[in-house]
Amino acid sequence: MACPSCPLLPVDLSCKSEYALLALMELSAHYNTGEPLQIRQIAAKQNIPDRYLEQLLATLRRAGLVRSQRGAKGGYLLTQEPWKITLLDIVNCIEGIDSQSEPESTPKTTESLVVRELWQEVRQAAEALLQKYTLQDLAEKRDAKHQMDIMYYI
Repeated sequence: MACPSCPLLPVDLSCKSEYALLALMELSAHYNTGEPLQIRQIAAKQNIPDRYLEQLLATLRRAGLVRSQRGAKGGYLLTQEPWKITLLDIVNCIEGIDSQSEPESTPKTTESLVVRELWQEVRQAAEALLQKYTLQDLAEKRDAKHQMDIMYYI
């Protein structure tokens, strides 16, 4: 059972973050064309509910990770190259995680301080790993898996 006064440890990937990553991977696959993708295109390709995706893209737009283009050929585009957008940027945007926050009500016993220090170390390791990978890295992993699937079926 989770402690209600403790901050969420970003070890599990939330559905929100997973959908955001899938949508951004789709946008990164079309980055070089310069053509925007519509919500319905992204939603159909990645199996994400349209309304939910609309909310996620609005959050990503406010954070400056995507921009919207109006008009008949409008849609969404990445604001920068896929190799410049880290997974930490995305997760922090979607989850609003503040790694420095510590609840005020935490008892300051020696044991709780030891646990808190370990938790902080785990958070820092998770953040370092998320900072290391970019949308480009995910796209390359996806392409490698597609290639392996093709080779498997030959």
